[in-house]
Amino acid sequence: MTATPTRVGVIGAGAVTQIAHLPALTARDDIQLVGICDIDRGKARALAARFRVGDVFDDIEECLQVTRPDAVVIATPNHLHEIHVETALSAGAAVLCERPLALTSDGVERVLAAQRRADRPVVVGMNHRYRSDVQAVRAFAFGQELGSLRGARGGWYQFRPSRTELGWRLRAPESGGGALLDLGLPLLDLGLWLHGTTRPTQVSATWHRPLGSAVEDAGCALVTCEDGYSIFVDVAWRYVGNQERFWLDILGERGSARIAPLTVFKELHGAAVNVTPFGTAARENLIAASYRAEWATFLAAARGEVQAPVLDDQLLLHRTVDAIYRSAREGHAVSV
Repeated sequence: MTATPTRVGVIGAGAVTQIAHLPALTARDDIQLVGICDIDRGKARALAARFRVGDVFDDIEECLQVTRPDAVVIATPNHLHEIHVETALSAGAAVLCERPLALTSDGVERVLAAQRRADRPVVVGMNHRYRSDVQAVRAFAFGQELGSLRGARGGWYQFRPSRTELGWRLRAPESGGGALLDLGLPLLDLGLWLHGTTRPTQVSATWHRPLGSAVEDAGCALVTCEDGYSIFVDVAWRYVGNQERFWLDILGERGSARIAPLTVFKELHGAAVNVTPFGTAARENLIAASYRAEWATFLAAARGEVQAPVLDDQLLLHRTVDAIYRSAREGHAVSV
């Protein structure tokens, strides 16, 4: 615990704030929630009362000026992320921004420039990196226990029955994309992050866009990298099944690893042997635990206790996402 609590502001009062960020923050005794800001002031006021937040605002600049937070979380609709990150940085706050950091790679470059000018940490909310099963797979991969990595294969299927439930996500200018951005981006991030050094060179993608819809509700993409490593992601918002499905396989020359559930195999003496470590399953929900770990890392960076992660990987990620959408629109493979 630090001597003086870190002052934290919350920008955006939507679902991820309600079910992930505020529960993670109120479990800590080293922060002070100084303000919550949302265009829906009534919703923000209700959350402030429930989670003991100091003050309520409907304007980000007023929130930053009055509360003077040390750190903020940006959890607004996608099209506001870029400007809200830049606004928070200009006020001297460290920033945890929900994915995506911006709608395009050009937007990410502008955020990087703002971060360099402000010299304050910016962390992107890739919470899946902090899952205990993903951390275990990364240890195997970086320890060379799976041999040379050949590829990642992942998918995320959700059932969202009502178009109205998606709200701004169905409006392209506000969302920046549909299922490929919402569900595909974190999978692609994991595929690149678990390798660590590879660079995409070519993308081939396709999507399904319902009649009259501005964004896709399903799609898949094959990303080929410079060293022969490849990433395939398959996503859907309208999966009709008994439950949501989320998976990621990492394929290596001498082994493989899977998350959800964690499973690791290695080739030993000519046989495939299950070497899944015991005791890696979190006692609490994996997603809840991932947000708590994400906040611990971000707050340490905000306080200068650890080096903040560089954002260059986000620029590479978004250049790849730009290529995915270009390939899906044009109907052929494109270069990254």
